[in-house]
Amino acid sequence: MWAARIRGPGHEQTVRARALVNATGPWGAEIFANLSGVQARRSIRLVKGSHIVLPQLYPGERAFLLQNPDGRVVFAIPFEETFTLVGTTDVAWDKPVVHPAISDVEVDYLIETVCRNFTRIVFREEIVWSYSGLRALVDDGSSDPSRVTRDYSLDLDEEGAPLLSVLGGKLTTYRSLAERALDRLTPHFPKATAAWTNRAVLPGGDIPNLDLDRYSRELAERYSTLPADLTSRLARTYGTRAERLLDGVHDVADLGEDFGAGLYAREVDYLVTKEWARTAEDVLWRRTKLGLHALPDAAGQLDAYLAKLTVSKSGKQLL
Repeated sequence: MWAARIRGPGHEQTVRARALVNATGPWGAEIFANLSGVQARRSIRLVKGSHIVLPQLYPGERAFLLQNPDGRVVFAIPFEETFTLVGTTDVAWDKPVVHPAISDVEVDYLIETVCRNFTRIVFREEIVWSYSGLRALVDDGSSDPSRVTRDYSLDLDEEGAPLLSVLGGKLTTYRSLAERALDRLTPHFPKATAAWTNRAVLPGGDIPNLDLDRYSRELAERYSTLPADLTSRLARTYGTRAERLLDGVHDVADLGEDFGAGLYAREVDYLVTKEWARTAEDVLWRRTKLGLHALPDAAGQLDAYLAKLTVSKSGKQLL
């Protein structure tokens, strides 16, 4: 058996399991360092990828794949209705796994890519947002970060309690990866059933006929006392889960405190209780992207509200 001590705000608990899966991405090596009697059998290589968001570069909903002289490609993708997302870069990363940020060299690279491929010239000052992430790739010895394989590796250590390490991989193949990972563990779980998720919809994805535009119009009609742009955004963001968020809402007053940019307390409460949001950054950027439209003081107002949610009337911690 595996035993893990989990520490959260104000509490600690021990959980036990017959198998452990290390699918922690950039933190994979750190997890190995904290496991008793286990050593990593494959090396992990970290590569930073950064994006910039610009005011809309072109009309329409098409995405572009831009070929660069160095052999890499960069995407330009319509983003949040009135913006264009441009990325990504590939930069080797050997620093701590905390808050990676875009560098000036990366900014120049992406802007040069845009100017090389579009008739409109853009400038650094036009960037409305940037973000960076770390890819944990299987180290294949390549000297060029762009050439490191994006394939994933499943490493099962069956000495003692099973440990399955998921190395590499990417968002576009996560379902296939997950099913194959469970296939590797099935011999240790005799009651496990066959794979079933390949046709299962994600939460909120059960939109009739997969017609989001029609569903958005129907949601607007059902909640006609709310701003149409609000119900449209909720439909795009949450799919049919928007109905849970709006349950019992009759007019704008029922949405609670207004944080601007169409964000109300009702949505914040939903994100805290259902999607694990804890900070203003979680809400404005990781969940909704409303940081692109929010006023400068929105984060402070939101943090103050979230602080109130952490303690209930009885004094017990909620988060």
